[in-house]
Amino acid sequence: METKYAVKNIERKKDYLGIIWGDNFKSKFHFLWLRDNCPSAIHPIANMRIFNILTVSNKIYPKEFKIYNHKLNINWSENNHNSQFELKWLRDHCYTEINNKKYITPYKFWDGSLKKKFNKIKLNYDKIIKNDKYLIEWLRLLHTYGFAIVKNSPTRKKSGFKILNRISHHRETFFGTPFEVINIPKPNNTAYTAQALRNHTDLPYFEYAPGYQFLHCLINDAKGGKSSVVDGFAVANFLRKKEKEVFKILTNTYVKFKDTDYTQKAVRILHSPIITLTKDKDFNDIRFSMAAMGAIDINPSKMKKFYDAYQRFASLLQNNKFKINFRLEAGDIFCFNNRRVLHGRTEFDPNSGNRHLQGYYIERDEIVARLNYFNNIKV
Repeated sequence: METKYAVKNIERKKDYLGIIWGDNFKSKFHFLWLRDNCPSAIHPIANMRIFNILTVSNKIYPKEFKIYNHKLNINWSENNHNSQFELKWLRDHCYTEINNKKYITPYKFWDGSLKKKFNKIKLNYDKIIKNDKYLIEWLRLLHTYGFAIVKNSPTRKKSGFKILNRISHHRETFFGTPFEVINIPKPNNTAYTAQALRNHTDLPYFEYAPGYQFLHCLINDAKGGKSSVVDGFAVANFLRKKEKEVFKILTNTYVKFKDTDYTQKAVRILHSPIITLTKDKDFNDIRFSMAAMGAIDINPSKMKKFYDAYQRFASLLQNNKFKINFRLEAGDIFCFNNRRVLHGRTEFDPNSGNRHLQGYYIERDEIVARLNYFNNIKV
């Protein structure tokens, strides 16, 4: 057994067991945490916790404990229960060590200079379909860069389902799946016009906005209609480092997003900051859509500062330092993290040719979970 998994000393304190490991690292394992994580607390097939924390008191403690055969054996003070923990499992789940580790973001921030290395985020459709190696690479790009382009896809309607099913099931919305990004006479969304679209994230008025979006280009021979893409996390990170007050306002101010689609018998309203963070202070969401902003209703004393910050963020999202412009070709699938990456397009001339994209959503959970599976993540 590795030194780090060997136990030098173990002793009982007031409310935890203290372990000194072979590498001299010191761990604390609180009594209720140990009882809650007893191997018998997990269903052997469903792999879900079956232990009810209410069946013990908060005064439970180990009456006896010893190390034997690479296991920690505990006889508990209540319910005549015995637990046996693999020492390796205990060390791997040591929350002292876990919380001492410096958090490292999984994201690779990028700006407009990525255009010079555009092949880095391009993959071939057939390879993803036929080989898990390329599926894993696709998932990795989607998670780390938040952005990829799949080349040489079929251009039949609804043919995007085949490659997306390599990941998981799709997210349905009231737009339908796939939704048709074409110029129509009575649009219920400005995406369904020939007008330019400012860089935005989709559906920010949903409590849980769709995680990833896939825009499958079936035909694009109209003049104009150039796509744009921006790493919202990179812009937010720039503000966090260079313009701290702007960043603070955008992460702390709840603004209103709304949707009053005339085809729906629904009015969707959500209040959220434009930038949200995780427990590790990493970036969680960017919600940004000028088109979907409601009338801002924050305190008057904060209004001017908010609008100054909002306008500054908007200007950076359109800045060529961060933005990449490119043209989608028939057979391209433009894939991106909708809660990180903003997308837009220039105006196109519908009389000069056709531009037809079909859109799909998949939850961010499904991308990360599939990648965890391939990376053999243990929990």
